[in-house]
Amino acid sequence: MDGSRTSLDIEEYSDTEVQKNQVLTLEEWQDKWVNGKTAFHLEQGHQLLKKHLDTFLKGESGLRVFFPLCGKAVEMKWFANRGHSVIGVEISELGIREFFTEQNLSYTEEPITEIPGAKVFKSSSGNISLYCCSIFDFPRTNIGKFDMIWDRGALVAINPGDRKRYADTMLSLLGKKFQYLLCVLSYDPTKHPGPPFYVPHAEIERLFGKICNIHCLEKVDAFEERHKSWGIDYLFEKLYLLTEK
Repeated sequence: MDGSRTSLDIEEYSDTEVQKNQVLTLEEWQDKWVNGKTAFHLEQGHQLLKKHLDTFLKGESGLRVFFPLCGKAVEMKWFANRGHSVIGVEISELGIREFFTEQNLSYTEEPITEIPGAKVFKSSSGNISLYCCSIFDFPRTNIGKFDMIWDRGALVAINPGDRKRYADTMLSLLGKKFQYLLCVLSYDPTKHPGPPFYVPHAEIERLFGKICNIHCLEKVDAFEERHKSWGIDYLFEKLYLLTEK
């Protein structure tokens, strides 16, 4: 590989259109859980979040933290253990049940009256509630506003054609003085169709720039052996902090 491809300052692809017609249905995402195709799950949690978590939380307790497309993210337990209220949305009921089982948490489940066929799963302690529904149906629950969003594996999983709708949904859920933590991936989108999809800085500016200050906190080399099967030879992850303008 040439030097530019090993640099964390690699030039991004300006062509954001290359993946624009890629679509995965909710059923296809559910099938990934059924078939165990969940390599995106991090059993040890996200190391960049772990590194910056105490800085983000600033010693506060009682924050409302939202996990879009949460899967069975162990980070939800991190926030709950620090005294925060965690709300997640996930289309896979299997993923939600696996979270509670793997974290040794007892839970209850009940229907969501505002969304026919949807359910909410609540930890017995009451500080983790996971909604099994589409992210676009979720606002119908009138859940209120959040202090923080942890968006890892969410924006990058949304079909590119739905990003504006997704971003507007996220922004509608944010309260005052919010912190929106966003992870995106950089790779050659002409070599891998996604998901996860390629989201360049310009796209983040387009989606969030009118409402948010956008800061790239860190870039790390995220390439692993398994990514060779994607047809790519580099992969970088970026952690952004979005705050109120």
